Amino acid sequence: MSWLGKMIGGTIGFALGGPIGAVAGAAFGHTFVDKKEQKYLSSQPGKQNSLSSNEEAQLVFFTAAFSMLAKITKADGQVTQNEISAIETFMKRDLQLDLNSQQTAINIFRQAIESPEPFDAFAIQFYSVFRAQPNIIELMMDVLLRVSAADGNISNQEEAILLSATRIFNYSNADYARLKSKYVKEANKYYAVLKCDETSSNEEIKKQYRKLVTEYHPDKIEAKGLPEEFIKFANDKFKEIQEAYDNIKKERGI
Repeated sequence: MSWLGKMIGGTIGFALGGPIGAVAGAAFGHTFVDKKEQKYLSSQPGKQNSLSSNEEAQLVFFTAAFSMLAKITKADGQVTQNEISAIETFMKRDLQLDLNSQQTAINIFRQAIESPEPFDAFAIQFYSVFRAQPNIIELMMDVLLRVSAADGNISNQEEAILLSATRIFNYSNADYARLKSKYVKEANKYYAVLKCDETSSNEEIKKQYRKLVTEYHPDKIEAKGLPEEFIKFANDKFKEIQEAYDNIKKERGI
C-alpha cells in the first residue's frame, strides 16, 4: 500500500479528523495536520508527505475496517480466539497483507479497542466516504458478519451493532438476512450470495447474477483506485458469485 510508507514517514498534510483520524494518528504515533498548515509544510524540504485522494480513501477503509472489527469483537465483553483467527484470515488470505501491514492493522485494532468512540462513530465516517460504492459497503458488512459469527453464534450485543451498521449504511434488512445466512447456517448459502432466495424465479436469479457480476468485475473494482490488497478481496467476491450461480444452475437444471 503506497500510503503506508507515507504514514510511517511522519506528518501527513491533510485533515482526516474524526474517530478514524484519532485512531490512525495514535497507531502511527503522530497526529494529522490540517490543510491550513499544508502550504507551510510543503515549503519545508522533507517536511511534507501528502496523500492523494485515492490514498486517503484507502487509509479510511483500512483504519475503519479494523476499528469496526475491534468494536464488534469487544461488544459482548470478550475477544475470543476464534474471532482473532477470523481477523487474521481476513488480513492474510483476503487482503494478503505483508508483515508490516499486518502489524499496522493490529496497532489500529488495539487503538480502537481502547478508543472511547462507539462503533457508530467509525461507521458514520466510513459511510461518508464510501456511500456511493455499495459493493464496498457489502464487503464491509460481509467481514463484520464473518467475524461476529466466528465463535459459532452471533451474540445479542454483536447483533445490535450489526443492525446499527445496516441503518448507517442504508443496507436493507432483506440483504442483511441473506448475507447473515452465509454464516449462521448452510441452507440458502448460495442464494444469500446472489441476494436471492429459493422462491426466486430462474429469470430473477439470472438478472441478479448479471447485476452482481457487473458490480464486482475485476476491471471495475480496479478502476476505483483501491489498494491491491482490497482488489484481491473483491476478486474473491467475484469468484464467490460465480460459484454460487454455478451451484444454483446445477441444482435447478438451468
